[in-house]
Amino acid sequence: MLAGLIFATEDAEDRAGTLAATLPFGGMTLLEYQARLLVGAGVGHILVAVTRVTPALLGAVNRAAKRGVPVDVVRSAEEAAAKAHPLSNFIVLADGLVTTDDAVDRMAGEGRDAILVTQDPAASLERVDARNCWAGIARTPATRISDIAAFPPDYDFQSTLLRAIVQAGAEQIVLPASAVRAGHGVEREGAALASRSNAVLAALTERRTSWADRHIFTRLARLALPRVVEKAVPRWLLMAGGVLLGGGAAALIGYGWAWGAGVAIPGVAALATGAALSALRGEEKRAAVQEHLIAVTAAAVILALGITESRSDATLDGLILALVAIAASLIAERSQAVVRRWWGSPAGYLLLVTPFAIAGRVSWGLAAVAIYAFVTLAAAVESRREKP
Repeated sequence: MLAGLIFATEDAEDRAGTLAATLPFGGMTLLEYQARLLVGAGVGHILVAVTRVTPALLGAVNRAAKRGVPVDVVRSAEEAAAKAHPLSNFIVLADGLVTTDDAVDRMAGEGRDAILVTQDPAASLERVDARNCWAGIARTPATRISDIAAFPPDYDFQSTLLRAIVQAGAEQIVLPASAVRAGHGVEREGAALASRSNAVLAALTERRTSWADRHIFTRLARLALPRVVEKAVPRWLLMAGGVLLGGGAAALIGYGWAWGAGVAIPGVAALATGAALSALRGEEKRAAVQEHLIAVTAAAVILALGITESRSDATLDGLILALVAIAASLIAERSQAVVRRWWGSPAGYLLLVTPFAIAGRVSWGLAAVAIYAFVTLAAAVESRREKP
């Protein structure tokens, strides 16, 4: 069984009486974010080690428990040992640690004791040898917690557990540079934590790999996310805004205004921003829904353009081109191929067709999208073929 241990003992450096674990982070508290990372890694039980309990901490613990994994508060190693399953392996997260799913996932699973290490003091806590410092994540069996349960109560739980793990011959796993760029580090100051939150948000937007997503919509989401979090914009509002703009674009096209395709672009940006925010909060289903809505928006715009073009020309050319583009895109998505940067995507097709629509050359734009979608499909099929 995999379990998690979060330390929440230190006060914030700039807010007297406030635990660092309860500081705001990405529209929630840091503790809730850490719990989300652990749940994403597959833990079935979370312990939160504290020295005192505040109302803010209790609220954060209760909200974290709503993710379907039991969360217990412990005040000592002895309490932790009593509540831990004797056969469980623990992922340990240091007090005030900001990190990413990838860093936690590296430490998940079975195996002997392990610690994440770095030579960068800004991303670490304590020195573990002459070269390396602890980067705030460890893996250890429950027996290691039991080993230190009898220590005097004035011993620091986190530091003592780290020393026990190191003395057990823990494997040292090097913190990747990508994790540091994504905001990994220990932070107990509110303003600095907000900065790290922005770095994590930026890293989440990198999940979308096509050129249109990476160079256009990812950049827009990266600019918008910190402000969305700061203003506590409701999660449903981004999704509703994206759907409304996408539907409005299709309606404008239906009334004969092809330039309405451009209205869908900010709608897709809103959905991309909402998907990244949902991913930060561990709401993968909501994030997936918003990703699907991006595809639906692009398909609706392209289909509306095809219908209006066929209607104005009294031919089926526009409709056929639109249907070919949509069908090729759907099949390419279903191929499960590893996406290359240059491949087409729903967002990319929308960006491609919009300038043609605004210029009044809808048939040209539909032809370009159909060709691009077909080339992408061919590349996806080729990449899935077994090579001799």
